[in-house]
Amino acid sequence: MRLFTVDAFTDTAFQGNPAAVCLLETPVTARWMQSVAAEMNLSETAFLLRDSLRWFTPMVEVTLCGHATLATAHVLYSTGTADGQLEFSTAGGVLTVNRRPDGMITMDFPAKRVTPSEVPPGLENALGATPLRVGKSQLDLLVELDSEETVRSLAPDIRALAAVDARGVIVTAPGTETDFVSRFFAPNVGVPEDPVTGSAHCALAPYWSARLGRTSLTGAQLSARGGLVHVRHDDDRVHLAGHAVTVLSGTLHL
Repeated sequence: MRLFTVDAFTDTAFQGNPAAVCLLETPVTARWMQSVAAEMNLSETAFLLRDSLRWFTPMVEVTLCGHATLATAHVLYSTGTADGQLEFSTAGGVLTVNRRPDGMITMDFPAKRVTPSEVPPGLENALGATPLRVGKSQLDLLVELDSEETVRSLAPDIRALAAVDARGVIVTAPGTETDFVSRFFAPNVGVPEDPVTGSAHCALAPYWSARLGRTSLTGAQLSARGGLVHVRHDDDRVHLAGHAVTVLSGTLHL
């Protein structure tokens, strides 16, 4: 089986978010896929069998992943395996992907509305910062802080964040050079901090679209590797766009 490592949401190698992509030739067990994901030890490993796409962290299978979907589409386009519009059947629904003439890949994902929430006990201490607003999406807890610099300099207690009842914690603020910034912490699924998180932008896009009064926005994720996500909010859908770069290709043996 062909196996790739792709840096997603960047046009420069060793930036953005790395994902492994495994092109399956025959069905395999979930246990085997989980073992491969643990071996790769990246935030996500994607497994594609025909049009069926699944994603695994080193610990668990997840229901939605943006950067590994982008990485998978990039592999198919860059190797000539596919062209034109792609449709992936996933646990998060059917996801449609296209490649623009400039090489940027766009993905059609479900929007995750954020509803106001009380501040969970211990959250402020775990973050080391005072939330301005807190909300919940279907997947994650979203925390707005006062500034980009506060988000950038955040040094949370990851073990304490694991007590939050959510897939992960999105921390965000208005941006100085982009519309908004964010970081994403998901210790509950084996990802202390994710470099660039497409699925988190399914909540960030409607949240900041409502706040800023615009549907097309650009977000910067301020992890150590960093990355840009271009988003467009359209009712119950979010369109995510970004570049990707292949950094490794090889063969995986059973």
